[in-house]
Amino acid sequence: MTAPAPDTRDREPVPAGDAEATDGTTPDPSAAAPARGTAPEDPAGRPATGEVAEPGPEPAVEGGRARRWRRADALVALIYLAGAFWVTARGWRDFDGRLLGSRPNDQGFNEWMLAYAAHAVTHLENPFFTTLQNAPAGVNLMTNVGMQLPGLVLTPVTLLFGASFSYLLFITLNLVGTGYAWYHVLSRHVVDSRAAAFVGGLFCAFAPALISHSNGHPHITAQWLVPFIVWRVVALSRGGRVVRDGLVLGALVVAQFFVSLEILFLTALGCLMLALAYLVFRPRDAVRRLRPLLSGLAITAVLVSAAAAYPLWMQFAGPQHRVGHPGTPDIYALKLGSFVEFATKSVAGGPTSAVGWAPNTTEQASFYGWSLVVLAAGALWWLRRETTVRVLGAVGLVSALFSIGTTWTVGTRRTDIPAPFALVQSLPVFDSVVVSRFALITTVALGVLLAVAGDRLAARRTEPAGRLAARLGAVAVAAALLPILPMPLDAKGRTPVPDFVTAGAWRDHVAPGRTLVPVPVNGMTSLYWSSAAVAGFAVPEGYFLAPVSATDNTGRWGVDPQPTAKLLTAVSLGERDTTVGEADVDQARADVRHWKADAVVLPDRGARRHDDLKTVLDALYGPGERVEDVWVWDVRPFTR
Repeated sequence: MTAPAPDTRDREPVPAGDAEATDGTTPDPSAAAPARGTAPEDPAGRPATGEVAEPGPEPAVEGGRARRWRRADALVALIYLAGAFWVTARGWRDFDGRLLGSRPNDQGFNEWMLAYAAHAVTHLENPFFTTLQNAPAGVNLMTNVGMQLPGLVLTPVTLLFGASFSYLLFITLNLVGTGYAWYHVLSRHVVDSRAAAFVGGLFCAFAPALISHSNGHPHITAQWLVPFIVWRVVALSRGGRVVRDGLVLGALVVAQFFVSLEILFLTALGCLMLALAYLVFRPRDAVRRLRPLLSGLAITAVLVSAAAAYPLWMQFAGPQHRVGHPGTPDIYALKLGSFVEFATKSVAGGPTSAVGWAPNTTEQASFYGWSLVVLAAGALWWLRRETTVRVLGAVGLVSALFSIGTTWTVGTRRTDIPAPFALVQSLPVFDSVVVSRFALITTVALGVLLAVAGDRLAARRTEPAGRLAARLGAVAVAAALLPILPMPLDAKGRTPVPDFVTAGAWRDHVAPGRTLVPVPVNGMTSLYWSSAAVAGFAVPEGYFLAPVSATDNTGRWGVDPQPTAKLLTAVSLGERDTTVGEADVDQARADVRHWKADAVVLPDRGARRHDDLKTVLDALYGPGERVEDVWVWDVRPFTR
């Protein structure tokens, strides 16, 4: 998602406003004369044959510099860690008893995914499809949010402390990892100023986009591999060790595939935009870089195809796979004005600041505020002669326009005038992307632009006028970023899972692979109970995306409840009395056969109209048995 510009650390330091070449092109910094004390470099960044570099600093000087850099790196990591805990602090007060953010259903689903990953590891089960949710039809985990790699890595944590702890740790470390990864790549390969790299990493991790997605979308905030993927693509284009670089890129892509396929797609799209923009601004150099790039990508493709063949089949053709999202693309689109508004969880925002400008509280992927938009426009104008900046501007603008959806907007109102995304909305994969998330590419482009602009200001500190410009620039950046700094996410209590589940008493009533039916039968109760048992039993319904039917693969949320589930829900809501007839009894026993259930369980606390539900269940399945803090109906005589 960054520009494929030459490594700016390898260029000769020149004033930021350097003039263009006489042929109208921008000089390539990597082609500039080498800085004093270095040999000329080839496109791969190695000294040219026959050239000898001057002796470097004394070892003691190098050692002292390395220690200073390590201390700076550690300080940056600590600041990012403090910022991440600031955002998630309310969840850490009671990770088992509270839900973090505004999307409890999303958190419940992701906790279940982490619990299932631990179950799959310990029971050697399929990590891409399971019947332990939505029993007996099952759920395609690739067409939902798989997160197989984080689930695998966090398995020991999940087994020791539970899925709710693993989820909170994951959502917290995503912000730290994403910020530090961008800082590392920027400081080593793009800019000389570590302060500028710090600001770039800070923005990429703590911009409104990632804070809003921390309301239940860890697969979106897990972007810690993205900077390395982008940089390896740039390295491929420079030639050199194509086979090695292609294999390294392939390993990174495979890892990201099993973290978040959606972020991998957006990263690939960002790299494609980057390459096309570079082709427009530097056509001759882009063509020269094309051969090693395509050769390396071919090697990458072979490795990725071998590692991801089965999960890709599961994604696009496996059981319970789906196409697209429920509703039209514009349901999830942003508005033009959202780019200058302030996010709900920002210093300048509030509960109503994003209302009407974004689909919901998790999809606030722009919301930079007018101050940052003005600053970015100024930086683009100031550095307009630099290819890197031109490419960043083009990529950021195009991805922002895609996030608007299929039609243009005026204020919060959508018009009938087609917008850019209308051109690609029917293409495979594009039809499944949440449209607002294209602005995630814009966020990265802005973060790198901030780093590059800061680096150019820092380079002018040796000039008398430059020192003043650097100070004024630092003030402008601080003033632009302050309004969008994140506020802590909200947290609220969750209904406790019965001790019958958490203490493991369920094992005496439900055989491995069989179903436990919580009452009332609803998706989230099923997921919370199953997560607490590390997916030890199957549950009906759930919270997931599935096809509409066996003949229609259009995506929809969940499935239609069985008749008995509807009956029990109506009783819990007071919409019907406790009278049941013979037909209800027959249907109830047919439904537990359908679910492959061993037990139906009603908690003693937390269920509305508890006594009415117990009366109905006694009528449907016979008298229940009190076990710890629940009532249990053994339905095995009706299902076996």
